[in-house]
Amino acid sequence: MFNIIEKFVSIDGEGPTAGELATFIRFQGCNLRCSWCDTTYSFDKSEITEVLSAQEIYDYIKSTGVSNVTLTGGEPLFQENIDEVLSLLNDDKNLVVHIETNGAIDILPFKEKYPNIIFILDYKLSSSNMTHLMKLDNLNYVTNKDVYKFVLGSDEDLQEAYELITKFNLTNKCLVYFSPVFSAIKLEDIVEFMKEKNLNKVRLQVQLHKVIWDPNMKGV
Repeated sequence: MFNIIEKFVSIDGEGPTAGELATFIRFQGCNLRCSWCDTTYSFDKSEITEVLSAQEIYDYIKSTGVSNVTLTGGEPLFQENIDEVLSLLNDDKNLVVHIETNGAIDILPFKEKYPNIIFILDYKLSSSNMTHLMKLDNLNYVTNKDVYKFVLGSDEDLQEAYELITKFNLTNKCLVYFSPVFSAIKLEDIVEFMKEKNLNKVRLQVQLHKVIWDPNMKGV
């Protein structure tokens, strides 16, 4: 059984299907405590709205009629018995399944078992205070359908992201996104940095759901 904070249909605010409809499943619990986290409510067990089985989660996803699925949190891969959910979703060829994972969990065992699932990995940079927990090997495990998302909260973060992208030749392995912490860093500064470093195949994204709705609104 899985502790669920919320489940809903909205547009995907980030990643390769940004702007498209998606069904979201937000799990309770995370193994990180980032300084700028915008979903701290997912840490608290008092925020649990439902306890669902893997089959019930799958049935809800199918009932929406929406083909894009985003598993988020909290941290989906931190959930005990998450394989039960991933197995059902991996086997359904009519779904496009994204897992938003925080970069602190080894993805290789999951990628080997669930080849149809797309991994959207965060890399927590210095402003998060969680960089020391990042699994660097994940930078070698991603493939061309996966995403590495560098969450930017400062100019120092930008430089650190650039060094990692270069060191690991990341733009030739997977999709790479710059994702600014909302209102923490100027978007024009990121663009100027990208121009200065000639960062081909890196995409700046904004969190669409925070542009459309109040940045603190849940369930969107």
